[in-house]
Amino acid sequence: MTMRNRIVLTTLFGGALVLAGLWLSQYSRIYRDVEEVPEAPVAIVFGAAVYPGGRPSPVLADRVAAAAELYRAGKVRKLLLSGDNRTLNYNEPGAMLAYARTLGVPDDALQPDYGGRRTYDTCYRARHIFQVKRAILVTQAFHLPRALLTCRALGIDAVGYAADRRVYPPNEIVWWYIREGLALTRALVDITLRREPPVMGEPIPLF
Repeated sequence: MTMRNRIVLTTLFGGALVLAGLWLSQYSRIYRDVEEVPEAPVAIVFGAAVYPGGRPSPVLADRVAAAAELYRAGKVRKLLLSGDNRTLNYNEPGAMLAYARTLGVPDDALQPDYGGRRTYDTCYRARHIFQVKRAILVTQAFHLPRALLTCRALGIDAVGYAADRRVYPPNEIVWWYIREGLALTRALVDITLRREPPVMGEPIPLF
């Protein structure tokens, strides 16, 4: 092996260790028992797949159910439901809003965010559009480290509440973790460059 190849491999290995360290460091901020979660003004709920007809996928339904649990327990005052709505026929926030209502969350505690196409977009818009400074992030455990890293880097004092409410298919879990490893690198680029998401607008303070 040439010296140049050794340098490249060492750099890649070192970078991988840094990424893994950053990712793992977020686990201390993840809660699974609603009674242990510290209070915050708002829960940021991340979008996920919606089936034809507007039915939330199991992953998305679990996220909304976990957020509703936080609201009923008095841990938050509002739910920021952020997801993808880039086409007329696909509306994650709309599905989240409808499902939250069926769980008894009142309309005045619900704020949809139709510009949350990616995790970075959701965190950026939460801070700059909705003026969120402290929040509980609600998503599955596999996604929380990246979501926490991103939101905290963008100025939101955040902890995570794991929305795992069922046993998910093993093949999906494997894919999620592979995807997270790839997405973490992009998240660090996003955090470094601080580019505005494609969908912005005037501030809408939640309080």
